[in-house]
Amino acid sequence: MSIASASRQLFTRLLLYRMKGAVPFHAASRILISPYLPQVSGGNKVLLGTCAQPLRSEEKVTVYFINRNGRKITTSSAKGNSLLDLVVEQNLDIEGFGACEGTLACSTCHVILDLKVYNQLGPITDEENDMLDLAFGLTDTSRLGCQVCLSRDLEGITVRVPDGVNDMRRSDDAGPTL
Repeated sequence: MSIASASRQLFTRLLLYRMKGAVPFHAASRILISPYLPQVSGGNKVLLGTCAQPLRSEEKVTVYFINRNGRKITTSSAKGNSLLDLVVEQNLDIEGFGACEGTLACSTCHVILDLKVYNQLGPITDEENDMLDLAFGLTDTSRLGCQVCLSRDLEGITVRVPDGVNDMRRSDDAGPTL
């Protein structure tokens, strides 16, 4: 079996499991090698966001961010993108947001949601919980933006960015950067 064939087969299986809600896409399943899939970063690497690529659409979802300085930012992104995808795509001014680029290796995309929105989302994976343990200003409705996929049900949500962020790249401590 060729690498391209194996990649397509793996991607199909992961997508089917994802659609059934059995297996979350996370860092371990994000890189596939195939010349048949759309090229994102050159070569044969295709980086898939936390939200499955084929589920993305042209339909937009409006999101309101409350930035660290209290400023409200109104923006929108395609259904199927993650909140991290939206911040990067729209080049929002949220310092340090998404330092690990959605690989579940940090907590810099930590966001705080309304209880109603939080309850609409799928369950938190163990990997996300591990990273949330490191987040500054953790609340009962905290999630990582890289794990929140936009859907029609999330139209018009308000997302609050905590006042600080634990960013290990900025200091020798694990303390917050304000």
